[in-house]
Amino acid sequence: MTDPQFLDLAERLLAAVEAHCDRINDETDADIDNQRVGGMVTITFRNRSQIVINLQKPLHEVWLAARAGGFHYRWIEGQWQDTKGQGEFWQSLSQHASAQSGLILDFSPPPA
Repeated sequence: MTDPQFLDLAERLLAAVEAHCDRINDETDADIDNQRVGGMVTITFRNRSQIVINLQKPLHEVWLAARAGGFHYRWIEGQWQDTKGQGEFWQSLSQHASAQSGLILDFSPPPA
């Protein structure tokens, strides 16, 4: 994958995360805040816990930091897959966001 290809895919991922946060706020009482600074999105929950998603451009990876730990994702076969075989990005984000917020939050992958 070239740098421009990675940046295009990664930017779409971050924009989709922001859109999901807006949708969740519109549809639930989760009251989550998301802030984007460059290649990083910070999601803050009502209880002040955070999930940070940031781009690692030289590695062509997206990193997710949650209370449960840090996870690295690469674009493999049309999905952002955990580099240690722990699953797909959107499933992981939904799981960690739900655990940290105490609510069931759905960060489904955007349509292809």
